[in-house]
Amino acid sequence: MPREFEITYNAENVYDDWVYDAHWQFLIIPVENESQYEVEIEFENSLFAYTEESINGFGFKTLRIHPKKKFKKISFEARFKFKKEEVDPYNFYIEPDISIAYNELQDFNFKITHERFLKLTSFTILESLQEQLFKFNSSLSIFDNLEALNHYIYKYIKFTTGVTEVGTPLKDVIAKKKGVCQDFAHLFCALSRTNGVPTRYVSGYLDQESGFAGHSQMHAWVESFIPGIGWKGFDPTNNILANTNHIKVSHGKDYNDCAPLKGIIHTVGQNKTSHSVTVQSQQ
Repeated sequence: MPREFEITYNAENVYDDWVYDAHWQFLIIPVENESQYEVEIEFENSLFAYTEESINGFGFKTLRIHPKKKFKKISFEARFKFKKEEVDPYNFYIEPDISIAYNELQDFNFKITHERFLKLTSFTILESLQEQLFKFNSSLSIFDNLEALNHYIYKYIKFTTGVTEVGTPLKDVIAKKKGVCQDFAHLFCALSRTNGVPTRYVSGYLDQESGFAGHSQMHAWVESFIPGIGWKGFDPTNNILANTNHIKVSHGKDYNDCAPLKGIIHTVGQNKTSHSVTVQSQQ
């Protein structure tokens, strides 16, 4: 039986001086896929500016706002309702001959097909010594190595808010051994790609009744492509596989491709931004 979810996303921006022109893009809509469906969208803003839907470069729906009058404060509220099927993250088959999957990772055509998610980015780049933090054990399957990597990052980084920012380099996260979900996801992307496994950064929501870390805002995890299995989701922040509690919005190479809110603002002075997310579900 599917679960019915209701998500409320709120954001408020307050500026010291008048804003004369502003453009925002929200990437916050739950994606429709094989487990998430019948997505209903309500989106409002305090200035009653027109909302336009569009598709980003990775094929995900965005909401665009461009107010036509000056302002010092604007608030947004989005409400989503949808259904999600129960997900068993271990419902797959691993080929006993693990060399088949490893050989496919080395195939030239495979690397071309998945090039986008094999490259390191400014958010996932590692120093040469840091690339040795986690090396795959070739006697284990690719999945078993990824699950071990999931556990390794969970133990290596202590979930701590206020220590890192969006632009904090990964090398600094590694040095501090503290961070939030996007830092966990970026380190997983970096180390799995270094070991030759295509991995993409995932943005979404986490059911707040699950009790896991990272549920108070939008959450981040990863998906790795395993030959013979396909894309599998890993949540290193919580040392689990992505499951029914993980509500996907989008994926990309890193946070920059999946940022929930992007904007261009023409003003002077300071501003304050606040966000909140509420996720409710019922059978």
